[in-house]
Amino acid sequence: MQLKIMPKKKHLPAGRVPLIVFLCQVISALEVPLDLVQPPTITQQSPKDYIIDPRENIVIQCEAKGKPPPSFSWTQNGTHFDIDKDPLVTMKPDSGTLIINIMSEGKAETYEGMYQCTARNERGAAISNNIVVRPSRSPLWTKEKLEPMTLQNGQPLVLPCRPPVGLPPPIIFWMDNSFQRLPQSERVSQGLNGDLYFSNVLPEDTREDYICYARFNHTQTIQQKQPISVKVISVDELNDTIAANLSDTEFYGAKSNRERPPTFLTPEGNASNKEELRGNVLSLECIAEGLPTPVIYWIKEDGTLPINRTFYRNFQKTLQIIQVSEADSGNYQCIAKNALGAIHHTISVTVKAAPYWIMAPHNLVLSPGEDGALICRANGNPKPTISWLSNGVPIEIAPDDPSRKIDGDTIIFSNVQERSSAVYQCNASNEYGYLLANAFVNVLAEPPRILTSANTHYQVIANRPAFLDCAFFGSPLPTIEWFKGAKGSALHEDTYVFHENGTLGIPVAQKESTGTYTCVAKNKLGMAKNEVNLEIKDPTRIIKQPEYAVVQRGSTVSFECKVKHDHTLTLTVTWLKDDHELPSDGRFTVDEDQLVVADVGDNDGGTYTCVANTTLDTVSASAVLGVVDVPDPPFDLELTDQLDKSVQLSWTPGDDNNSPITKFIIEYEDAMHEAGLWHYQAEVPGTQTRAQLKLSPYVNYSFRVMAENSLGRSSPSQPSEQYFTKAAEPDKNPMTVEGLGSEPDNLVITWKPLNGFESNGPGLQYKVSWRQKDGDDEWTSVVVANVSKYIVSGTPTFVPYLIKVQALNDVGFAPEPAVVMGHSGEDLPMVAPRNVQVNVLNGTLAEVHWDPVPLQSVRGHLQGYRIYYWKAQSSSKRNRRHMEKKILIFQGSKTHGMLPGLEPFSHYLLNVRVVNGKGEGPASPDKDFNTPEGVPSAPSALKIVNPTLDSLTLEWDPPRHPNGILTEYTLKYQPINSTHELGPLIDLKIPANKTRWTLKNLNFSTRYKFYFYAQTSAGSGSQITEEAVTTVDEGKMAMASRQVDIATQGWFIGLMCAVALLILILLIVCFIRRNKGGKYPVKEKEDAHADPEIQPMKEDDGTFGEYSDAEDHKPLKKGSRTPSDRTVKKEDSDDSLVDYGEGVNGQFNEDGSFIGQYSGKKEKEPAEGNESSEAPSPVNAMNSFV
Repeated sequence: MQLKIMPKKKHLPAGRVPLIVFLCQVISALEVPLDLVQPPTITQQSPKDYIIDPRENIVIQCEAKGKPPPSFSWTQNGTHFDIDKDPLVTMKPDSGTLIINIMSEGKAETYEGMYQCTARNERGAAISNNIVVRPSRSPLWTKEKLEPMTLQNGQPLVLPCRPPVGLPPPIIFWMDNSFQRLPQSERVSQGLNGDLYFSNVLPEDTREDYICYARFNHTQTIQQKQPISVKVISVDELNDTIAANLSDTEFYGAKSNRERPPTFLTPEGNASNKEELRGNVLSLECIAEGLPTPVIYWIKEDGTLPINRTFYRNFQKTLQIIQVSEADSGNYQCIAKNALGAIHHTISVTVKAAPYWIMAPHNLVLSPGEDGALICRANGNPKPTISWLSNGVPIEIAPDDPSRKIDGDTIIFSNVQERSSAVYQCNASNEYGYLLANAFVNVLAEPPRILTSANTHYQVIANRPAFLDCAFFGSPLPTIEWFKGAKGSALHEDTYVFHENGTLGIPVAQKESTGTYTCVAKNKLGMAKNEVNLEIKDPTRIIKQPEYAVVQRGSTVSFECKVKHDHTLTLTVTWLKDDHELPSDGRFTVDEDQLVVADVGDNDGGTYTCVANTTLDTVSASAVLGVVDVPDPPFDLELTDQLDKSVQLSWTPGDDNNSPITKFIIEYEDAMHEAGLWHYQAEVPGTQTRAQLKLSPYVNYSFRVMAENSLGRSSPSQPSEQYFTKAAEPDKNPMTVEGLGSEPDNLVITWKPLNGFESNGPGLQYKVSWRQKDGDDEWTSVVVANVSKYIVSGTPTFVPYLIKVQALNDVGFAPEPAVVMGHSGEDLPMVAPRNVQVNVLNGTLAEVHWDPVPLQSVRGHLQGYRIYYWKAQSSSKRNRRHMEKKILIFQGSKTHGMLPGLEPFSHYLLNVRVVNGKGEGPASPDKDFNTPEGVPSAPSALKIVNPTLDSLTLEWDPPRHPNGILTEYTLKYQPINSTHELGPLIDLKIPANKTRWTLKNLNFSTRYKFYFYAQTSAGSGSQITEEAVTTVDEGKMAMASRQVDIATQGWFIGLMCAVALLILILLIVCFIRRNKGGKYPVKEKEDAHADPEIQPMKEDDGTFGEYSDAEDHKPLKKGSRTPSDRTVKKEDSDDSLVDYGEGVNGQFNEDGSFIGQYSGKKEKEPAEGNESSEAPSPVNAMNSFV
């Protein structure tokens, strides 16, 4: 698709002004190459209002370009400025810039005026703005005598500055003799005019050095006004001062210092006007006096204040609106308000506007016979007037050109010729300023040329826009086409973007966008083309970004940043902290993929950014590092509101180290009683910095505070000042008062004494009082020193007493204490329990009953009853030795209990005793009882000895605990075959006096499991189990050995090889016959007699079970120990095959491995499909042939 930038029609049709506008915009975008003829263009000039430093040479700039190079001339104040006649003025070579040498001689004021530069060549003349040159001025203050000011406290005051008029105006500020800025506030502030306003004065405003300074930035000088002296006095002082110094002191406003509503110091009256120019900063000011100090508010009466452009300065006394426009015109109201009233002032704002461009004219390049237009549109308030000049001359008096026509703000050109080339100036002006723009019309006939360098190589990141330049020039304006590849077709707008300056845009470049692109420029005078190359690179990506971290001060932290980039580009990874370079500190270490910060400090907190740069793209990722720690200790502890029993403690928190303080802990030290020991006093939330503390009398307090956050507790603060509280009577009595006798005839009264902190004063003592509870005696009292015990002697045994202990000191007594009950000393009980009865429940448990003893016989606190019982002798008379006594305690007044853990078939004795705090009373008469028989324990041991082919001998020891008279033994056994199946269970009774028994007629080489237990009349006891194997038949073993020998003979090996050779030949013959088309009836045979090796594997339908090991106590049911696949897993049995012995069909290989089957009472055929997975032995192979 062609990019047609210029229409082909040469003449201007009627009503086609919009086309001219478009044409002008397009052509103005073209830069005319400097090797082509063109009118001058001003490229650089001094500002319109040019303020110069009178101490330096004057440089007035004027630079221009053109072909041929332009010549320069100047006017001064509207007339020709002949620089050749002034030796101080020179013009830079190849430039129009003037240099006026006033440093050697001359004055800047001589050259003050309005200058304008003209650049001219054969194609036209361009002119500069009117440059008004003025030297800066920083005049001194006029001499004046400033009288001291004396005024009453609370009155308003205005200190005038009135700086000298300078160029530019100076910056005003107030300082003292020490060059320190005077503090300002809502009460005291500086106005826009530089005066210092006091809404009301205070005594601290008294000083002799109120100095106004004016700083002239252009000349870098500061001028100073004479100091002003102000003295603020009370009414009485003011009257004395007037009487004494009325002749030589100015009196400033002797009014009352009573409170008053606001009045405005500036501006005056209720309304005022303000005019500002568009684009400037609008500053509105209201300063009021009053007591108390008024507060200023601002509103716009007919609208709202612009949010993003409104600012309040000078404690809201100044309203500023930046970039002011006509829409900001209106009425603004300032309101001054205090507790006694409010006033307001309305400022009517009008925004005027110097001219500003809507559409400035641009250079126009046309070919002979073409049409065009220059448009100059501006706005302002009031609306500016538009005037045209041609080559610096008003167009009305300029040479006539038949190709141009003036239509207000537009010049229309038709059928231009080379003589139509000129520079046109548009001037838009009103009373507030002017705009001047140069625009040339250059008539050229030039074939296209491409200005972009040939074979430019572009590299672009994938998925980003690509822009291929094709800067061009030609007159008429060329059309531009783009092609891709050597023989590619023209590119179209559906995929690409064609810009008016010739640039080709690819919105999203992909890998397939790589290639060579050709730009072709054509007009009627010729064609030009240029090739550029585009290469697409992979984007740089951060595949592992640094992550947010919060670490404690002093630790080490690392940030990871893994980057993937195009390998053909050079990668640079840079780390920044808060968008600046990392500190030059050895604690920061950067390696390939990470940044490590060691010994992290408070200043290390911030944002760390990993920046990955290539020549084509930049990516970054950031993470915030928070440095936290326990808080710094509080400081500046202060005690206030000091009362007898309370004080207020305040403090200043230390730095929270980026972790909010959650609470403050307050501790105290009692320097008089426990110096150096700190105790908990109170804690308050972390938002609180003071606490009201309750105090005890007669304590020398010091306090300290600790702050706590989520990381822990700070170090303690420095101790506060000491605070000694007055003594007072104790406010509490001793705790834990008890009365217990240590002997039958005394009462020991004990208590927990008060500590020094609780004593509340000197001379701590205790008043101890007691009396019998059930008597009518008066209280007996005694005052003792600061001890914790008092003994009352001569008391009756175990009598209840009422007791109280009261604290007192030199100031007085504590409150009346609580009464507690105690007892005098105990003695041993006098009576044994009676009517002891035993009820035997079974062989191991009996229940005991007894009658309680009379309480008066206990002579103390009844703690319970104690039963002593012991085994006298065994009922079987086997063991008659005396047994150790056992004790059971039953708490309180319980009169029955159980005796567990008794031995069956035993004779026991017992007695019962009552127990108090002193000890045991006398024992009841011994009571005997017998326990019945029980079942015996298992036989102590079971051994199988002397195994033969068909017999086994069992030996055993009797039960260790027969628990009765043994009646007989029971032996049960059953065989286990080679597949772990259990045979029938055989039951045999053996007399109780036997310890040996031989079993005969057993199967040889067979494993048996035995279950053996004893019996009494109570039943059968626990069983013991054992396993054993009968011996092996030597004849069968020899037969297995001979079979193994045959398998190793040479003739047998040869036979096997011959059979294998015959089978191979048979297979070859079958293969040959099949290839010849013959039919070998193998398939039919296979179908008729299915190969058992390829049939599905079947499982036996028998029922399988398991048998238990030697610890089992029940015989096992008949079954199998093996899984369905007939493999014996190691975890299923720890018995080796050798332990089971060999069956009648058992066979072994030469290496001793078992290849037969275990045999029981009946042989079993091998199940189909369950052949061994191991390679067949030669013996098995031989048997298969047989």
